[in-house]
Amino acid sequence: MSQHDNLQRFLFDGAPVRGVLVRMDGAWQQVLARHDYPPAIRQVLGQMLAACGLLAANLKFDGTLIMQLHGKGALRLAVAECTNERTVRATARFDAQIHDAPLAELLGEGGTCVLTLEPKDGEPWQGIVALEGDSIAAMLQHYMERSEQLDTRLTLACNDETAAGLLLQRLPDGHGDPDAWQHLTVLAATLTPEELLTLPAHDILHRLYHEETVRVFDPEVVSFACNCSEDRVGDMLKLLGGEEVANVVLEQGSIEVGCEYCGQRYVFDEDDVNELFGMDVINAVRDEASRH
Repeated sequence: MSQHDNLQRFLFDGAPVRGVLVRMDGAWQQVLARHDYPPAIRQVLGQMLAACGLLAANLKFDGTLIMQLHGKGALRLAVAECTNERTVRATARFDAQIHDAPLAELLGEGGTCVLTLEPKDGEPWQGIVALEGDSIAAMLQHYMERSEQLDTRLTLACNDETAAGLLLQRLPDGHGDPDAWQHLTVLAATLTPEELLTLPAHDILHRLYHEETVRVFDPEVVSFACNCSEDRVGDMLKLLGGEEVANVVLEQGSIEVGCEYCGQRYVFDEDDVNELFGMDVINAVRDEASRH
């Protein structure tokens, strides 16, 4: 297993506090290899990806956690996802001219953040995250404390090679010293971005908590994966309707759809579209047009 693409959960024996460390090198590089993101977007996406990995670590169902930032400024959309299988993907839309700026400025007036839980079985759930604080970490901390009533501390870091993060959460009921939370979070605050981005998980835990008794679980592999498919694209085309899709094919010869996450291209010609809609929709639209 790669030392640089893993998620490490841990628990303090002497306090009702749990934690997660995540580091993504190869998985993050897979995201960057598919788009030429400017530095400002790389920072946002890398921190979002690390945050999704941390928050998804404690999900108790099979499914996906999705974090979306919607903006009206230079950053229009940023999306990061992590599944229960520890696969991740991310993408963004932004103006051509974008410069380093605080997150609130990048999103502009009226920016929003949405967290979505999509279980494989059952209905999805969404929560609106207030754009409070000057970072993604601060924003998510406020959200977890208000909506989930869980004291949470997040540290996120990103560069061109690595996206990484540390999460601590105080459990509502637990064993050990209930007042240890402040001590443990003060120690976590001494972790530098460089340490978070370069040190293996066991070195970070030793550096911060060598005087504590920490129960460390088996590390889990994190990898890049995209769940796009021809069937999913076909379902999207069905939502557009046979007439609209047929008009595009008649005008252009085919309809091509690209996945924003992985860059895979899906091409549907006349035969594909007729099969998709279960009828000769191409000739039906062509005949209709000839009558007018």
